[in-house]
Amino acid sequence: MEIKADSINYKDIAALPASDFEMLGDVAVEEREMITAPSLTFFQDSWRRLKKNKAAVISIIVLGLIVLTSIVTMFVSPHDPTKQNVNYINLPPRIPGIDINGFNGKAMVAGELVDKYAQAKVPDNVNFFFGTDGLGRDVLSRLFMGTRISLLIALIAAMFDIIIGVTYGLISGLKGGRVDNLMQRFLEILSGIPNLVVMILMLVLLKPGITSIIAAMAITNWIPMARIVRAQTLKLKDQEYVLAAQTLGESKLKIAFKHILPNILSVIIVQMMFSIPTAIFFEAFLSFIGLGLTPPSASLGMMLSDGYKTFQYLPYLLWIPAVTLSVIMIGFNLLADGLRDAFDPKMKE
Repeated sequence: MEIKADSINYKDIAALPASDFEMLGDVAVEEREMITAPSLTFFQDSWRRLKKNKAAVISIIVLGLIVLTSIVTMFVSPHDPTKQNVNYINLPPRIPGIDINGFNGKAMVAGELVDKYAQAKVPDNVNFFFGTDGLGRDVLSRLFMGTRISLLIALIAAMFDIIIGVTYGLISGLKGGRVDNLMQRFLEILSGIPNLVVMILMLVLLKPGITSIIAAMAITNWIPMARIVRAQTLKLKDQEYVLAAQTLGESKLKIAFKHILPNILSVIIVQMMFSIPTAIFFEAFLSFIGLGLTPPSASLGMMLSDGYKTFQYLPYLLWIPAVTLSVIMIGFNLLADGLRDAFDPKMKE
């Protein structure tokens, strides 16, 4: 029964017998002040918020499956991605157990539906789930190879962002003054050079391939990370705990890695997640225009470049790498948005 405060009769309470009351023990105060919910660290609390973002969780699952598949197919692949077979040129996809045009090995030739596998005398136990290209290579195996190379280039670009960009931004922000001014003018000079020009210069010095692409990314792609880290460092270096550390005589190196870096780690992770799809698209663009990898290596950009030439007749050669590239880029962008909201919930307001 609820008792309203304005209806309490204190005389009636005073008349209650002492047996109706129970004495509190000595630990009652400690029990009342005890925090029943477990304390969460910053990253535990961020993960709790991230799990509420369905798009970010789905992106983690999808990207995890893509990365796992790319690693496993290094050792187990349906076919050799670089092996050419002139007898199996431009075969359409064929998936066992599916009798749907476009997935059963049949294609339209001169207005008639023709079994391309029967014409090429392909054994019944040999199937190409995504078909073959103009040189008879398995598209699925090359897709695994191209995805793996694109993710590898993106990972290396992210490492350059962390190593070069974070270090440069920390030094520029902590030093300040003339050093900061000179370092920022140098960044402005680098950012004024288009990436395509840098890539062409790398091709003059290096052969086309992963090395030249990584070298081009190493020159300019870390600049946004350096600027963000510098801005956060300038914001934090005047905080009380940093000033207290300086007063106690701690070196700037220790202040940077013990006090400032842990507090801007969330910003670094979010920026790194945004830089990964940018690097993937940059590699795909260079390979598409012929400035990227060289055959027989495969990347998503090279597969797009080969597919668009025969799109009207063999559309699957373009759609398969295009969908894969779109899924990867959308997944990383959605995950980056989710991490940004999880690390800084005020940004949603």
